[in-house]
Amino acid sequence: PDIEKRLEAFVRLGHAVLVFPGGVGTAEEIFYLLGIVTDPKNATHSLPLVFTGPAGSEAYFDELDRFLRTVLGDDIATCYRIIVGNAEAVGEHIDARMRRIRTQRRRDGDAYYFSWLLSIPPEHQKPFQVTHESVAALRLSRDLPRHQLITELRRAFSAIVTGNVKENGIRMIEERGPFVLASEPELVTALDRLLTQFVHQGRMRLNGEYKPCYRVVPA
Repeated sequence: PDIEKRLEAFVRLGHAVLVFPGGVGTAEEIFYLLGIVTDPKNATHSLPLVFTGPAGSEAYFDELDRFLRTVLGDDIATCYRIIVGNAEAVGEHIDARMRRIRTQRRRDGDAYYFSWLLSIPPEHQKPFQVTHESVAALRLSRDLPRHQLITELRRAFSAIVTGNVKENGIRMIEERGPFVLASEPELVTALDRLLTQFVHQGRMRLNGEYKPCYRVVPA
């Protein structure tokens, strides 16, 4: 199955999500999750989201948190909790949230083993076909409703994953050059900073010098 179907199964079967430091693929998955928890149809649904890792992994989440707040507003931070270097605190947080989940699912008549009532937006169910044209057509603007902008950002990160590691994406970059991500100036600055930090942290490729498969430009 494609990534969208795998992620949907993951969130319907799970009761909470822990995110460990990764790269652009992890960022894509984070935007998938945020697109669900910010969807108005899921306003009463509880899905705890914790960014965590060992001491020393703060830089990844600091940059990600900065980007999310800049692009989506400070209140987006209410959708997740950052707990680094403290596994016990993570367990305590999830345990407390599990009580709410039991109450919510009992109230709504949802199953404990599979969340049938969780709304997955249609745009999160359909695979994003990455091409130079589809990437250029992305609407990366804060004029969009927040959950729609999150969807567009997820697709942008999906394109970078494709250009970095997938055979068809690497071939597209070799033949036609980098994907172009166009957006409003402040979002361009924030996105460029985040991706540059990923490069500096060695999160874009396993070894060797990284050659970007994308360009970030003002719309």
